[in-house]
Amino acid sequence: MESTQPKEQEQELELAYTLFCDDVRLEVGNKLSYMGVFQNIVVPQLPVWLPKLAVVNHWRGNGAHLSEVRILMPDRQQALVVSQPARFEISHGSADNISFFVNVTFPVAGEYLVQTLIDSNLYDERVLTVSDQQLIAPQDEESETIN
Repeated sequence: MESTQPKEQEQELELAYTLFCDDVRLEVGNKLSYMGVFQNIVVPQLPVWLPKLAVVNHWRGNGAHLSEVRILMPDRQQALVVSQPARFEISHGSADNISFFVNVTFPVAGEYLVQTLIDSNLYDERVLTVSDQQLIAPQDEESETIN
């Protein structure tokens, strides 16, 4: 299906980076502070509950866009969480769009897919790996008993 967005506008939008973190705060001087930045979630046991999860997308380009973020379960069929559509505008070359999720429970280990949609079209996908530390522990215990 053809995009309803003009081709020039599509080419002017670039996702510079995506961060996963516990929280984002706006500081004096319009600066952003990121708390608890992570790439993976490793916990002693599952399920794991996060009181807050932020997905930060930093955009370059021009124009106004509608962004949505959703996190899919490892089966890629069910959505774990879905953000409300949020409008953002890039007026000085770059802009940040932050999606906050509260009370998120990751029920099983696996690769969760974090999808970013722009103007209702899939734009980017990132993997967020959630693992149970107990899966690693038995090997460590074995190696200690051999030594």
